[in-house]
Amino acid sequence: MKNILIADDNDEIREIVRVLLESEGYNVIEAVDGEDAINKVDDSIDLIILDIVMPKKTGFKACIEIREKTSAPILFLTAKSQDSDKYMAFSAGSDDYLSKPFSYTELVSRVKALLRRYYVYKGKETIDVTDLITINGLKISTTSNEVSIDEQEIILTEIEYNILLLMSQNRKKIFSAQNLYESIWNEPYFYSCNNTVMVHIRNLRSKLELDPQNPKYIKTVWGKGYRIE
Repeated sequence: MKNILIADDNDEIREIVRVLLESEGYNVIEAVDGEDAINKVDDSIDLIILDIVMPKKTGFKACIEIREKTSAPILFLTAKSQDSDKYMAFSAGSDDYLSKPFSYTELVSRVKALLRRYYVYKGKETIDVTDLITINGLKISTTSNEVSIDEQEIILTEIEYNILLLMSQNRKKIFSAQNLYESIWNEPYFYSCNNTVMVHIRNLRSKLELDPQNPKYIKTVWGKGYRIE
């Protein structure tokens, strides 16, 4: 049984999400604010759902600290729906974003998709590809989400890992923002999705590159997209 942590200071929202997810067979742990969420995250948690506006610590701050403890997928479920809010959420390390009021079907679909992708790339399910990709000291395991540079482990989110894996398996191919979004998120691309892709590329570079302004691994092809050479 998968364990899902829901953090929201609204008792009614937590109850709705808990009942909904428990009916799908998940075990739900509740947190009443950002600090409580951080304290309850451990290796047993398979997915985290965060609100943005919470007491003690906002969802953004909680997300950043949670990312230091786990690479489990993080979904923001919040009434704040501006592009700037989504930008901040992805910059903090989240994997997905769903605005309130939300469709129950949509929430369950997002949760299942995040968990499925996370466990495929952690090696919980079999994928028929070569086990290890090596590029100039960068090593990417295709049967787990382990990444290292010069034998030093690099901690990536599930989305970051999926982007890196896709591009490394197709070296020299130029991926537009639309290519990446539709391949990784498996959703139709809209212009606003470009910012989502840019944030994840920036986050990847900050973790992989000694000098993110002059990247060694993920190159920008101006006017076209990104590629790994």
